[in-house]
Amino acid sequence: MNHCPITYNPCGDNRYSDEGLKLLSTELVSLKDLEYTAEEQRQEAFNRASKMSIQGIQPKLSARLNIKEEKIEIVDTGGRYILKPQHQFFPEMPENEDLTMKLASEIGLEVPLHGLLWSKDNSLTYFIKRFDRKGQNDKVPVEDFAQLAGLSRDTKYEYSMEKVVGLINNFCTFPAIEKLSLFKLVIFNYIIGNDDQHLKNFSIITKDGKVKLSPCYDLLNTTIEYKKPDEEIALPLKGKKKHLTYEILVKYYGLERCELTTKSVDKVLETVSSAIPVWKSLINSSFLSEGMKEKYLELLEMRLHNLKIS
Repeated sequence: MNHCPITYNPCGDNRYSDEGLKLLSTELVSLKDLEYTAEEQRQEAFNRASKMSIQGIQPKLSARLNIKEEKIEIVDTGGRYILKPQHQFFPEMPENEDLTMKLASEIGLEVPLHGLLWSKDNSLTYFIKRFDRKGQNDKVPVEDFAQLAGLSRDTKYEYSMEKVVGLINNFCTFPAIEKLSLFKLVIFNYIIGNDDQHLKNFSIITKDGKVKLSPCYDLLNTTIEYKKPDEEIALPLKGKKKHLTYEILVKYYGLERCELTTKSVDKVLETVSSAIPVWKSLINSSFLSEGMKEKYLELLEMRLHNLKIS
């Protein structure tokens, strides 16, 4: 029996479950494989890079859903989805990112519609729906934290997590609410091994006249992708990028720097604790290889222990 790469639910002999297809569109009854192999997608990403606004180390493509033809098609402009094919050097990044975004959703972090798509060579490509677009042509006001800090793609690591709190205080409509979300995201990233949450991976979005943190994106367990990871966080916290502790992450960052109440901090940790069984089930149901699942679970157990979460 097959499992749906969008929902992880059984889908019989089909490529996708009905539930997964309906998430893309209620009108969709079937979906063809992407018309490109992983290598062809990487080549397309390279060829189209100058025409599209999305950038980064991972190959990315802009795409839209063609309901009539039951397919996802790659476009230069007007895309509503971002596609990330298999990376030529780092294994299983699409499967990793999709799983990690699902884990984030389980603890109440806001994530856009996302999932995996089958390609014509039977490889899996990650997709995520753009949250900076609405309707046919309208752009939603979004600014990443590098822009807010007056920094660039080249200087996106030249900041600190303490200063990130300052940006939230300065730009968000309700800073207290957003600092709680920030704390939850920082705890999550530590637990699941995402050491690449630099300034370009934080954004604010303006909706209904209010400025808040945008939905999460680019969340993945980078630690298991690298053979010898030497950092635990992208932006230093209390001057450190590794050997982070409960005292630094929870007491110093949560209580002191984010100015959260003990009750709020405890609630975040309780939410994580309650999610552990579901997290483990999702990891085991994911499209990662058995070896990568094992690495993911081992890191999870170690980081949870470090934060005194059981």
